[in-house]
Amino acid sequence: MRTYSLTVLLWSCMLHAVHMMPSQKRTNKHSQSERITGLSENDGETLHRTKRGWMWNQFFLLEEYTGPDTQYVGKLHTDQDKGDGNLKYILTGDGAGSLFIIDENTGDIHAAKKLDREEKSLYVLRAKAIDRKTGRQVEPESEFIIKIHDINDNEPKFTKDMYTASIPEMSGVGTSVIQVTATDADDANYGNSAKVVYSILQGQPYFSVDPETGIIKTALPDMSRENREQYQVVIQAKDMGGQMGGLSGTTTVNITLTDVNDNPPRFPQSTYQFNSPESAPPGTPLGRIKANDPDLGENAETEYSISNGEGSDMFDIVTDKDTQEGIITVKKQLDFENKMLYTLRVEATNTHLDPHFLQLGPFKDTALVKISVEDIDEPPVFSRPSYLIEVDEDAKEGSIIGQVVAQDPDITKNTIKYSVDRHTDLDRIFNIYSGNGSLFISKPLDREETPWHNITVIATEINNPKQSSQIPVFIRILDINDHAPEFAKYYETFVCENAKAGQLIQTVSAVDKDEPPQGHKFFFEVVPEFAVHPNFSIVDNKDNTAGIMTRRNGYSRSKTSTYLLPVIIFDNDYPIQSSTGTLTIRVCACDSRGNMQSCNAEALLLPAGLSTGALVAILLCIIILLVLVVLFAALKRQRKKEPLIISKDDVRDNIVTYNDEGGGEEDTQAFDIGTLRNPEAREESKMRRDVIPETIFQIRRTTPLWENIDVQDFIHRRLKENDSDPAAPPYDSLATYAYEGNDSIANSLSSLESLTTDGNQDYDYLSDWGPRFKKLADMYGGEDSD
Repeated sequence: MRTYSLTVLLWSCMLHAVHMMPSQKRTNKHSQSERITGLSENDGETLHRTKRGWMWNQFFLLEEYTGPDTQYVGKLHTDQDKGDGNLKYILTGDGAGSLFIIDENTGDIHAAKKLDREEKSLYVLRAKAIDRKTGRQVEPESEFIIKIHDINDNEPKFTKDMYTASIPEMSGVGTSVIQVTATDADDANYGNSAKVVYSILQGQPYFSVDPETGIIKTALPDMSRENREQYQVVIQAKDMGGQMGGLSGTTTVNITLTDVNDNPPRFPQSTYQFNSPESAPPGTPLGRIKANDPDLGENAETEYSISNGEGSDMFDIVTDKDTQEGIITVKKQLDFENKMLYTLRVEATNTHLDPHFLQLGPFKDTALVKISVEDIDEPPVFSRPSYLIEVDEDAKEGSIIGQVVAQDPDITKNTIKYSVDRHTDLDRIFNIYSGNGSLFISKPLDREETPWHNITVIATEINNPKQSSQIPVFIRILDINDHAPEFAKYYETFVCENAKAGQLIQTVSAVDKDEPPQGHKFFFEVVPEFAVHPNFSIVDNKDNTAGIMTRRNGYSRSKTSTYLLPVIIFDNDYPIQSSTGTLTIRVCACDSRGNMQSCNAEALLLPAGLSTGALVAILLCIIILLVLVVLFAALKRQRKKEPLIISKDDVRDNIVTYNDEGGGEEDTQAFDIGTLRNPEAREESKMRRDVIPETIFQIRRTTPLWENIDVQDFIHRRLKENDSDPAAPPYDSLATYAYEGNDSIANSLSSLESLTTDGNQDYDYLSDWGPRFKKLADMYGGEDSD
C-alpha cells in the first residue's frame, strides 16, 4: 500500500510534512536522537521529539457537489493509532461540525453540505488526536487548509435590466451609441468561467456590439428618424469565452434617433385660392397655408414671406408659431373697381439651419396664392377727406360759398343726394343743394360772434339710402371792417390844480372787434369843433395809444370841476371806421408830488385844517349816537308793553303748542263745542279763566238767542257783549268764536262749555290720555289748580 508523508508545523513543534509523493513506508528526515526541551504536564520531565504522520487523501473540494453521498474530504491518521479504538480524532475551525464532519474513530472527514465558492473559497481547520482513556493529546494540534475549486455555476449579469440611449439621425457608421457591462461571479483566475463575450441577438443590421467592450455602434449609414425613430436592441453576454456550454445573460437597449434639420419645408400644393371682399379692413385674415416639414421642434420652424412683386404692398403674411402656418392678411384697403385679382408668390423658409446638412437644401419652398377681390355695395366717397371753405361775413343770404363732391365707387354709379347734418348746424345758417352739393348761406353771418362753423355734410345713394357717408366741412368767416374802434376801457382821468402846461395826465388805447390781416392801426384826434382846445390836447404815440396833455398852467375846482374831452378814434382798414369817445377829466387837489388828495368841490367850504379822516370820524360818531337813541327808545317801549301774565303756571288762557293731532270726528270726549253749535246755549256759572279773580262775582246772563238767528249777527252780539263786560281785563285779549253749522256729525272740540256746570269739573281723565296730554293734566287735573 502506498502512503504519503506530510510535515506540519504546529506551535513550537516540527511535524513531518507529507509531500504527496509515493513511498513504501513513512520516513523521518530528522535524527531520532534530536531533542527539544520543554515543559509538559509533569514539571521536570524531558520531552523527546517523536515520529508521527498524518494521512491525507485530498486537499481540494469542488463546489456545488451534487453526488448521492457526502463528498469525501480526507483522512486524519497518526502513528499512535494502533487501530484498537483508543484514540479519538477532533476537528475544529471554519465550518467544523456543520460543513465538515469527522469520524472520531477513523479520522475520515466529509463535507456535509454543498459548498459555494462565491460565498467562501477557503476554509482553515485544526485537527488533533487524544487518548480516550487519559484524555491527553497524543499528537500536537495541526492546522490545514481546504480550498474550494470553482465551477461555472454563475451566468453573466448586466448592470441594468434595460438601457436607454439616443443618437442623432443621419449619423455615420461606427458612431458609438452606448456601452453595456456584464459581470460573472465565477473565479476569473480559474479557467474561463468568468470570461464574458458580448454579441447582438436583435437589432441587426442597424447596430453592432464590440464582443469584448460591449460598446454598441451604428452599423448602417444615414438612418432617418422620419422613417423610423425607435429601435430595440438585445445584447447577450456569455461566459466560457463564448464557447458551447457557457452560461449567458441578456439585456435590452432602447435606442431613439433624435431629429436634425435634414428636411426642407414643402408646400403640399403649388397654388392656393382665396377670396376677399373689398370692404375688408386692414389686418383682416383671408386664409392659412402651410409648408410641411417632417422635422420636429425648432428644426421645423418656418418663416413665411411674400416675394416682391404683385400684391406685396396690398397683402401681408404672418407666421403662427403654434401651428407653423402662414396667415395671409389684408395690408391696405382693397378696391374692386381698381383691381379684381392678385397673384402672390409666397416663400416658406426654415429659420434654424444645420450646417452639416446644407447639401440637402435648399431649405425653402414657394407657392402661388391667388386672391380674388369681391365687389360690394360701397357708400359714396367724397373727393377729399375734409373741406375748408372761406366766406366773407358780409356775404348775402342765398350766396353759394362752396361745393362738396361725392360719387358712388361701385360700377353701377348710383345717383348721390346731399344734405346737412342739422345736429352740427342747429341755427340752420347753411344749406345745401341736394343735387350738386353746393353750399349756400341761409342767415346772415357775424365773424365777431362765431368766427368758425363746423358742419357735417351727408352723401346718400338714392337707390340705397342705407349707403351713406359723412364729411366734415370747416367754414371760416373772413373779417370785414364793420366795427369802429373804441376806448379799451373806461378811463378815470384827473388833472391837478397845480398842473403845468404840457404835462401828461392820461394815456389812452383803443380796441377793435375786427381783425385786419395787417393788424390794428389806430389814430386819435380831437373832434373838429374842438380842434384848438384851450385846456387839453391829444398827442398820437403812433403805437395805437395817445397821450392827453395839459395846455395851460393851473386849474381851479371852484370855477370848473370837470372837463369833457371828445376824442375821435380811426382805424386804417377799408372802409375806414371811426368812433368818438369822451373823456371826463376832473380837477383835483394834489400834493407837491402830484398825488391826488381830493376831487370834490364841496371840500373847499370846510375849514382849512379839517381833513377827510376827521370828517369821516365825526360822521361815524353821529351815526353811533343815533343808533343808541333808537335802541333806548325801543327798550323803553318794550317795557311798557310787557304782559301781565308772566308765569307759565298761570291758569288764564295761554297759547300752548303740543304738536299733537286730535282724535278726529270720533273724539267726542275731549271738548264740547255745543255752545257754538247751539246759539241758545247759556253760560251759567261760567267763569273767566284768563284772570285770577279775587272775589267771586256774578256773571251777567246773556240774552236768549233764537234758533234761526244769523251767525254773523250772533258773533257781532258776542263782540258787543265782550266789549261792554266790566269784568274784562284792561289789556288785549283774544276771543275766538266759531260756528260749524247744524247737523254736523262731529261733536264739539271747544272748551267753552266746560264751565257750564255749577261745580268744578273733574279733569283727572287727562292723566289717562298719555304723555302727550301731561301738560294739560298738570294744569287742570291738579288738586291745587285754580
